[in-house]
Parts: sequence; structure tokens; C-alpha cells
Amino acid sequence: MSNFPSEEPVLVTCGLPYANGKCHIGHLRTYVPADIFIRALRKQGQEAVFVCGSDAHGTPIVVNAEEQGTTPKELVNKYHLHFEKIFKAMEVEFSIFGNTDSTTNHARTNSIVEALIDAGYVYPQVIRLAYCPKDKRFLPDRYVEGICPYCGAVARGDECDQGCGKHLEPGEIKNAKCRICGNPAEYREQEHFFFRLSAFGGFLSEYLDTLGGTSNAINYAKEWAKELKDWCITRNLEWGVRFPGHDDLVVYVWVDAPIGYISFTEEWANKTGNDWEKYWRQKARVIHFIGEDITYHHCIFWPAMLKGAGYTQPWAVVASGMLKIDDRKFSKSRGYVVWVDEDYLDHGFHPDLLRYYIANYTSHTKELNFSWKVFQDKVNNELVGALGNFLHRTLHFAHKNFGAIPEGEVDRDIFEKISSTINTVISAFDEYEFKKATDAMMELAQYGNAYFQSHEPWQLVKNDVKSCERVVKNCLQISKALILLFEPVLPGNMEKAWKQLSLPGDVHTARFEDALVEIPSAKLEAPSILFTKLEDKKIKEMEAILDRRIKIAIAKEKNKLEAGTEKAEITFEEFQKMDIRIGTVLAAENIKGSDKLLKLEVDIGEKRQIVAGIAKSHSPSELVGKQVAVLANMKPAKLFGVESRGMVLAADVEGAVLLMPEKKVREGTKVR
Repeated sequence: MSNFPSEEPVLVTCGLPYANGKCHIGHLRTYVPADIFIRALRKQGQEAVFVCGSDAHGTPIVVNAEEQGTTPKELVNKYHLHFEKIFKAMEVEFSIFGNTDSTTNHARTNSIVEALIDAGYVYPQVIRLAYCPKDKRFLPDRYVEGICPYCGAVARGDECDQGCGKHLEPGEIKNAKCRICGNPAEYREQEHFFFRLSAFGGFLSEYLDTLGGTSNAINYAKEWAKELKDWCITRNLEWGVRFPGHDDLVVYVWVDAPIGYISFTEEWANKTGNDWEKYWRQKARVIHFIGEDITYHHCIFWPAMLKGAGYTQPWAVVASGMLKIDDRKFSKSRGYVVWVDEDYLDHGFHPDLLRYYIANYTSHTKELNFSWKVFQDKVNNELVGALGNFLHRTLHFAHKNFGAIPEGEVDRDIFEKISSTINTVISAFDEYEFKKATDAMMELAQYGNAYFQSHEPWQLVKNDVKSCERVVKNCLQISKALILLFEPVLPGNMEKAWKQLSLPGDVHTARFEDALVEIPSAKLEAPSILFTKLEDKKIKEMEAILDRRIKIAIAKEKNKLEAGTEKAEITFEEFQKMDIRIGTVLAAENIKGSDKLLKLEVDIGEKRQIVAGIAKSHSPSELVGKQVAVLANMKPAKLFGVESRGMVLAADVEGAVLLMPEKKVREGTKVR
């Protein structure tokens, strides 16, 4: 039985796009599947609200605004309009697309923070923070760069983004320096406010057992819930939502950003005469579509905050896998990026093509690889060769030979095939398996092609018109079903196909079950082709654009290095303090709950357990037996509850490149 339609109110949200830069294909990895899902819900008769908006606050926006000589508000407005335009062009239709800097969100954030204070879940604490003596200001997280206290990698102030991926609280980072001027930072004391996340361990343990969504989100969250730390929820910034009663502090962006889901619902409700509280104060199905990298915030921090303030917690969290470009890790700085406007829409590609690629390339929770060549193959072989071919040949034959949809009844086995496909598609959507759903749809198109081919209507029309009419009517019924099933994925082209089939009403409001209503006889106009092949010349042009961008990025990086960004010089005596040894990897395994970390057993003259942030570039099986360089006198640290006594050395070049000796040496040999 399907999870939908539900009597409980349904609200679907997407992780908010950060109003700090342009939209790229990585963004669409979340928004397109969510749009497909909401359309599929409505095709099942489910009333559902779809909310999103710009994430307008946080240090990166302030930093970028300073660099561009503009104000944070002007920068946010620029990119808010940009995303709004891109979403409309890509047929992603939100009920409302708001902005977290709205008056409504400021008010709702203050209301929730005050409720948490009154309940005893927010408390003050004096902490030591990085302070830049040159710029004369406390440094918020993204203004700070230093060394991760857990794994020793270079990290930014709020997260070990280059190493273990661990969230860092203000003041935790070592060897802090100001990212703006590059000077060493001092540590000074200041009062800040903390959310008592540690008080929600019992609640989260029970809640995560009932949370719906995808296993990659829920399983990670269950591991994180075992070790909860209180979160500092205030920052030294002028841009943001003021912390109640403190004009010198704003709330952390991960407080007011998710509250945007509530405030956007309020704004939608005020415009449409609905009640926002039935979604956020009563029993409802709130479904969050997010990127896998913000799972902690949505499965741990956010539900705890909602529980503490007396609001409805999420019913499901759906986390997408990450993105690669041509089998390389997505990276704007290294040129591995495809911009939605200048690289796709501006070249005349139809939005439906990319929507299908995103939905059908792989399972929603797995890593999606974008390649122009694979894109071409999927469009030409599937959208053109299977779906487009069946719809056009059926409509063209019917128009040419009858000028209308023939009279007569559709065969029972045709309805059974359509019904079976609908059930498979709905079941797949319930599991957030968009590939499984679109595969079932495409299989029906292939079934239609095989049916048309095997029954040879071009022969029947010569000597058995009645039989020909029956075959054509069956194919037109399959066409109707395909249009309804594919509408959530290909809304633009399926709207055209609906009109070509002379069907009454609006394809966007018609339901899946309407595919089982016999198609009525009606006059047909000559059909136009819905999907056209992508030519090799165009694809080579797009590949050249990407290659050129990568080369420019490499040149910029080289120039940056040559411009003198070397580290400070050290003496030989300082170098000798590092105990670097060659070791052999004896065993390796993934660490449950982390997609970045591996647990290694390394013989460096003695056996050591070491945690290394190399899971995305190395599989455990390929490491066993290899020799690596290890910093043996690294201070022990615990990562995801696993003790690490040492650090494996690697170069950061499109993922970790391990440092290895040119020939095998005795374990424990020192690097001098």
C-alpha cells in the first residue's frame, strides 16, 4: 500500500540554496527530484505544499560582499533573483520561494529562540574566540583558518572540510589565522550562547527509529546521536538575525536557515488563506529533501530544536548522493562545474532532458556523475529512441490513417500492463527511488514500441481496418499512460504531448489513475516531434567549454602558488620534532557513519590504529599491503568514536594521493 495520499497535511521542502553564487548542476541534484516527488504526490490526489527560499545569512555572504564591494543585502537579492529565475526555467515550481532575511523569518527565529531560552535549552557561556588584532574584530567561523584538533588537517573555522569532516565549534580550531589579512589570530574571551543539544539524546534515539526517508541520512544520524555536544548558536556578525537582547550578536545561520521552512510556510499561508500551524504545530508529514552533506543539521540539530520549542518534527529526510563531473570530484575552484545558465539553458537545451538525466542516472542516494557524452547517450537512446519514438510513431500513424482516435475498446491486457506500471512507479516514489520509477516508465515505452512493431498496423490498415483501429487505440492508450506517468519528470514536453493527443483538461492536474480511463475518440492534428537527437558536434562543443574552464582553473592555481603563498619557513630542528615513519597497512575498513574516514592498522615498527580521511579516494581492499608515510607523534584523537594514533600523509590533488616510498623498506624507517 502506498504512503500517499495521506489525511495528514504534507509539506515538502528543499535545502535552501545559499545566496552567494550561481546555480550549478549540483544544486539541481536536490531540487529536481523534490519537484518530481511533489508532482507525483499530486498525481496521487495528495494536497501538498512545496516550500523553499534563499539562505541569506552567514559569514560567507559577508566575506563575498566585502570582496565584491557591495552589501550583504544587495548580494543576497542578486542571487535570490538568479535562483528564482533558474528554478522557473528548469520547471521547478515551488508554492513559495522565500528569503531568510524576511521580516517573517526574523520574527519566527526570535520566537523559537526565546521559547528555547524559556525552556532552559539555551544558556550563556564565556568562551575563547579567535580575534584578529590587525582588523580589530572577533573572527566568525569562515573568517578563520587553522588546523583541525581531531585529525590535524587544514580546516576552516566551523568544519574540517579537508579532512575528517567533523563540525568544529568556535574556538576549537588550532593555529588560527585570519583568512582576510592572513595574520595569526589571538584568543580572547567573550560570552556566547549555546543550545543544549546534549539534553536530547533520549529523544533523538527514539525519533530516529521512526524517521522516514533514505537510509544514508538515517544511519549516519544514528551514529552521530551517540555523541552529542552542545552547539554555540551565536556569532559576531552585523548581518543576520539578532540574538534576543544582544545587539552585538546574531544567531548562527544553522538556526535561522531551517526556521525559514516555517516562516516561508507562514508567508504562503497568509497569501493563500491557509493555516501554517497545521503543518508545524500539529501532526503533519514534513519531508525534507537535502544534500547528504547537511544530514547532521536536518536529522540531529533541527529536530532537537523543533522538539525543544514545541514544533512538529520532520516525518522524513531524503538525502541525495553527491555530484561528480566527468568522474572527477565536483569543484568550482578546479573547474569541475557545469553552470545551469551559461552551460545548459543558454545553449538551448530543454530543461526536461537534464531533469530526466538527474532522475534516471542512478539511485537518489548514490553519487551522480555528469558527463556530456553519457547525457547525449541517455537523451538519444531513451528519450528520443524509446519514449519519443513511440509517441510520435503512434500519433503520426493515427493522424495519417484515421485523423482521429479510433472508436472501440482498449484490450484488457493493455490496461493490466498500465496498472502494473503505475503500481511500480508509485512504490518507487514511496521509496524515493527515482531511477526505479523512471526505469518502469521507460519499460512501458519499450513495451509500446514492441507492441506496435509486432502488430504491424501498417499492414493491417491495408486489409483489416478494424484490427488496425484496435491496435492503434491500444497504442494511444499506452501513450496517454506514458504522458501521465512522465509528467512529473518531463512536465514541459508532456504538456505538449497531452495536447497532441487531444485530451481534455490539464495534464498537470490529471492523476495517475486517469491512465486507466479509456481514451475518448477525438480529432487529431499532425503531431510535432517532442525530442530531437543531440549531435556529436554540439556535445564536443560543450566538452570543450568544460575542458577550457578546467585549464583556466589549473593556471590560476599555478599562478597563485607562484605568487608566494608559501608556508612560513621552519628550522631543521623544528622539522626534527616530527616523527615521520614508513609503515605497512595491515588492515583497513570503513568507519560506520562516515563517508570520509577509514580505520587503518599500520605497522610502523609497532602496530598503530590510525583514522584517515581517504575513504572517497581509496577503497579498504586496495590499501592492504601498501606502504605509507605516517606522522607518528601526532597527538591522539577520537574521530567518530574511533581512536587515531598518527596521521597518514597525503597530497591533496583531486582527492588524497598517498605518499609512498619508491621501493619497499623496513617498517618503522624514519623519514629524514
